[in-house]
Amino acid sequence: MRFLTGGESHGPCLTAIIDGLPAGLPVDPDAIDAELARRQHGHGRGGRMAIEADRVRILGGVLDGRSIGAPVVLQIENRDWANWEALRSRGLPAVTVPRPGHADYAGLRKYGLSDTRPVLERASARETAARVAVGAIAKCLLGEFDITLGSLVTAIGSIEADLPDQPWTTLAARADGSPVRCPDPEAEQRMVAEIDAARDAGDSLGGVFSVTAMGVPIGLGSHVQWDRRLDARLAAALVSIPGVKGVEIGPAWRNAARRGTQVHDAFRWDESGHVFRPTSRAGGLEGGMSNAEPIVLRAAMKPIPTTRTPQESIDLSTHLPARTAYQRSDVCAVPSAAIVGESMVAWTLAEALRDKLGGDSLGEMKAHWVSWRQHG
Repeated sequence: MRFLTGGESHGPCLTAIIDGLPAGLPVDPDAIDAELARRQHGHGRGGRMAIEADRVRILGGVLDGRSIGAPVVLQIENRDWANWEALRSRGLPAVTVPRPGHADYAGLRKYGLSDTRPVLERASARETAARVAVGAIAKCLLGEFDITLGSLVTAIGSIEADLPDQPWTTLAARADGSPVRCPDPEAEQRMVAEIDAARDAGDSLGGVFSVTAMGVPIGLGSHVQWDRRLDARLAAALVSIPGVKGVEIGPAWRNAARRGTQVHDAFRWDESGHVFRPTSRAGGLEGGMSNAEPIVLRAAMKPIPTTRTPQESIDLSTHLPARTAYQRSDVCAVPSAAIVGESMVAWTLAEALRDKLGGDSLGEMKAHWVSWRQHG
């Protein structure tokens, strides 16, 4: 499977094309819209979210609520486009002061441009709405095989959560009801206050979110080639999210400070003769493959580069020092990024599941699944 997205932040719409989806998969637009709404929520989001009300239109690849094996075409309207179209009719000035931390300068030099606007329009995190729509369909496929995902925020700025010792599904459900996706009520209040303080100071915040996948069978991915290793594919998927600069599999940084006998998960037999692990410090991945334990990933997101407080830069048209101009932006997008992270993990696992099971239809995939589970 593969997908591509298209469209700019203030263009008419975002689009996505999914190729390789099996025929016969139930595709519910309401379920996709629900995921898009989750992405839009979160304390610290900017004024753009008051304009947009993301909804998907399915333009191809689905008939009578089921995929047909053809490319699935998705579209999400940009409501803000009408506002910008009026500005464009009067002529928008070139943006010649690159913003630190953005794609502006590197993109301008790469494509030989004199205006950063074409770069910032496509590099905008608005594009992740299309990825969430794609991820929602990936979740539909994973759900057919009882694979589920959830996310939560473990840190915003210097505020870290003290997660209760509860099942992951409970924590993820509590996170869904939190304005910062944090299941620790005390930390949630402090995170909200920290975001408000950053807003008042004209600044921004980053943080850390976690994504867990439950029910992933053993053997997705491969140790045979570097580009088939599931840990590498999942890490790449998360780092592709704008602002994400680091990924951890399981408690990787804590494991790095320990000795091997304190880290690796022992094998044992249970009373019925099945293999189990008393610990799960590998994060569900060993040798580039899933090991049937929950897959636990954490991602670190830098503070949003756009700040109301001007930052030092240069004017490329005059070669003089300059300061950045403020454009509407979030103060903190970590809760939203967690939803995008879910979507990218869902896509990567769905892709790996397709690699393992093959088949042109959902029925064929399920037949292969039954055979694999019986003889694997």
